[in-house]
Amino acid sequence: MKILAIDTSTRVGSIAVVEGPLLKAQQILNISATHNQRLLPGIERILNDAGWSLEDLDGFAVSLGPGSFTGLRIGLSIVKGLAWATGKPLAGVPTLDALAANVSFVPYKICPILDARKGEIYTALYRQGDEGIPQRLTSYMVLKPEELVALISETTLLVGDGFLSYGDYLKRELGNRLVLAPPHLSVIHASSVAWLGWHKLQAGEYEDISSCTPLYIRPSEAELNRNSE
Repeated sequence: MKILAIDTSTRVGSIAVVEGPLLKAQQILNISATHNQRLLPGIERILNDAGWSLEDLDGFAVSLGPGSFTGLRIGLSIVKGLAWATGKPLAGVPTLDALAANVSFVPYKICPILDARKGEIYTALYRQGDEGIPQRLTSYMVLKPEELVALISETTLLVGDGFLSYGDYLKRELGNRLVLAPPHLSVIHASSVAWLGWHKLQAGEYEDISSCTPLYIRPSEAELNRNSE
């Protein structure tokens, strides 16, 4: 099964193509260009590098969120358009699941953390599951750093860009309960989105393209402003 996967949930965008569980190519860019500017050229480039066309694909995978509201809308709309045009199935993968999958073979609890702005963190807790697929233990949450500290009672591996903003505080408060993932694993990899998406597509778990929406966890500023009127 040939799958194209993308992640646009943070500033660091990535695109990957896999054949079954095997990675064929991946592109990760942490640059100032917007996802609108780089996504479609990146998809064309990585398919050319793999020697594939859109028609060769068997499905798509995309990170659903949480993350940047604008980035998620851009990524999902483009992949939905490609899936609609080709008639191929689409697997949606929560962003925190994909981040946890970067470090799934560890004996500790796994806590992916993404900077949610406004002094908050997107997170959930996981343990290693079958075939290394992270098993989620909690709901997807948006928390203050001090609420996250209260949630962690045993040795836990933290992974994600939330550590850039709150690392000093978390290291001080968690002490020896804290294990840090290497920095290169703290960005979301489209290859992890593709791997989890492949498992979903293999199991027949497809998104309804017409109704699939991002997983925001909390309302956008536009929704908050609308509700306050």
